[in-house]
Amino acid sequence: MAEQSLAGHTALVTGGSRNIGRAIALTLADAGANIIINTLQDKAAADAVATEVRDRGGNAIVAVADIVNREQVFEMVEAGKREFGNIDIMIANASARGLVDFLDMDHETFRGVIDISLDGTFHLAQATLPMMIEAGWGRIVTLGGISWHVGLNRRAHNLSAKAGLTGLTRALAVEFGDRGITVNMVSPGMIETVRPASAGALPPRAVEPPVGRLGSVDEIASSVRYLCDPAQGYVTGQIIHVNGGFFLGT
Repeated sequence: MAEQSLAGHTALVTGGSRNIGRAIALTLADAGANIIINTLQDKAAADAVATEVRDRGGNAIVAVADIVNREQVFEMVEAGKREFGNIDIMIANASARGLVDFLDMDHETFRGVIDISLDGTFHLAQATLPMMIEAGWGRIVTLGGISWHVGLNRRAHNLSAKAGLTGLTRALAVEFGDRGITVNMVSPGMIETVRPASAGALPPRAVEPPVGRLGSVDEIASSVRYLCDPAQGYVTGQIIHVNGGFFLGT
């Protein structure tokens, strides 16, 4: 069993029903955190993750909410507070992708992707930060991606969203750093996941990362777990690249 260093803490994980979100929920639960699994479209999958958490000795609830909808976000956070008393870890994992040629992309599609990553995180942070401030401790981890650092064809909406999310992450790190709250980003590379058709295939790997393979969702979850640890209070405002060495920028 993992060290229970997050016992007594509660983590809200958006997009927690599958892939990276599911792995994060299970990893934080194994570390002792209570888990709120947010989903919008797949409650059955979220319920299955909650069952996995409970089967492993943890506590979990499912919250169906659209993070773009501010009212639903605040209702979800209040429900989590009623259940567990406090939310002091927020993982902004939910996102949208899709492949669209830029000149064929309508503004609604562009804004829709940005709204989830950027506006959704804005609402989530405003809903959870007051509890963290009151507790004098908190962890926010956002999920970025290698694509906006290296560029990727037909994903102007997604790259713009992740670039904006990086700015928000760093802004919150600076503003709340003296209140016991850290805010960081984990930026995955090419990860082996079950991908919906709308997300498109992974880009061709003309150049292999130095490790010579795709990453796993558990490797991303492990990095999130590290940033949430109470012992890592001096790590904030950082982008943790987890990409097998594919991107070696700072």
